[in-house]
Amino acid sequence: MVAPHLSSHPYRGATVLVIGLGRTGRAVARYLAACGATVRIAERRPAAELGDAIAELPPAVETFCGDDAAAAPATTASPAARAFAEGLLGGVSLVVPSPGVPVDLALLAIAAERRIAIVSEIELAARALTIPLIAITGTNGKSTTTTLVGEMLREGGERPFVGGNLGTPLISAVAVDEAGQATPATYSAGVVEVSSFQLEWVDRFHPRIGIFLNLTDDHLDRYADLDAYGETKLRLFARQGPGDVAILNGGDPWLRRHAGSLAARRIWFGEGEGVAIRADAAAIRLRLDDRDDEVYPLQRVSLAGAHNRENMMAAIVAARTFGVAAPVVRRTLESFRGLEHRLELVRERGGVRWVNDSKGTNPGAVIKSLEGHSGDVILLAGGIEKGGDYGVLRAPVARAVRHALVFGAAKAMLARTLADETAVEVVDSLETAVARAATVARPGDTVLLSPACASFDMFRDYADRGRRFKALVEALP
Repeated sequence: MVAPHLSSHPYRGATVLVIGLGRTGRAVARYLAACGATVRIAERRPAAELGDAIAELPPAVETFCGDDAAAAPATTASPAARAFAEGLLGGVSLVVPSPGVPVDLALLAIAAERRIAIVSEIELAARALTIPLIAITGTNGKSTTTTLVGEMLREGGERPFVGGNLGTPLISAVAVDEAGQATPATYSAGVVEVSSFQLEWVDRFHPRIGIFLNLTDDHLDRYADLDAYGETKLRLFARQGPGDVAILNGGDPWLRRHAGSLAARRIWFGEGEGVAIRADAAAIRLRLDDRDDEVYPLQRVSLAGAHNRENMMAAIVAARTFGVAAPVVRRTLESFRGLEHRLELVRERGGVRWVNDSKGTNPGAVIKSLEGHSGDVILLAGGIEKGGDYGVLRAPVARAVRHALVFGAAKAMLARTLADETAVEVVDSLETAVARAATVARPGDTVLLSPACASFDMFRDYADRGRRFKALVEALP
């Protein structure tokens, strides 16, 4: 999907349709209104469910909320839904869909038919920014790596913007003056977590340094197969040239097969032929451009596990190729404490560790979280399945999990999948799962919330789920 060409500043006087009134949609609307555009927002949810979201918008922004026609797929849209979409697009010269908006939406199909430009928020931002970007994608580890790279740059004297899919939309980094023109950057660099959804509508998005951490089954409710999912993520590198850097996981077989077409300088980390940086439990070792090895000891580093060693390797290469000094990188590794909701120790109670891994929303993330355990895990899992093969959980669960408590929309599927590997108990809620785990766990165990699923059946998002889990655990006597 290639977005039609836009001139560098076409927004003053333009009419723009933003689809979705989440955090990204609101940030885009504020930016475009500041640029002098007429902004419309289409949102499937009714205004009563949106809280203060509408109040955050500039007064002139038009909102169209609560009409299911805004979410109608192109293939099944009724005549009424199509007429609604055509009306919304009247006079529109640009459409900006939020990341969660499906690509098969009738609104987008009609916009494409009319040759209306469609761009994602990160594309919109990148066109206005002049600072170098470091962009991180992959199935798992994006948020940790993004935050760690940002800290390394900050400790190295840069003024980095850190955000993207991680939280603060990249468009928030663009300052606009009273004439609606982008002003000199407040930041010296941008470090951006990028999802496949955000890459569906990019054209000129061009990071100086791109990182692809890994690829495992995820979002296969949206993509036809793993190749379609991975090829969308590879769009992050489409505009790179020989002067740019692509940092890739050498131990990922899909990346090894598909990275040959990248024009950037490729630097491999982890395992396999030609890697520039390797790790074991004691240290990470980097060699770039025939220099002497740089050694990053791990004795005082709090990030644990093989998956975090991969994240750290990618972050080290990004920071060093950006120009951060090696001693600064070492110091940052030792001071970094990790992220909320990603293997976060909540409490030790009666010899039992309670760990919040609510961001583990796919089987690959759960597999990584179970590494290093052998029969001592009480696993809490469930929510809305995201497609793909959940059977890959069987062997890791058989090795690491003593008892599984499953809940949410996917509980029956998870129970069937894991029934032959460990003791499985189906429960109605996270509250019940925590209460049962407190009964089942014994000293030396780890109670791990690593759901392998999306959260939207029972929670606002993974963070809401993680906060609820922490509150329940802290409330245990």
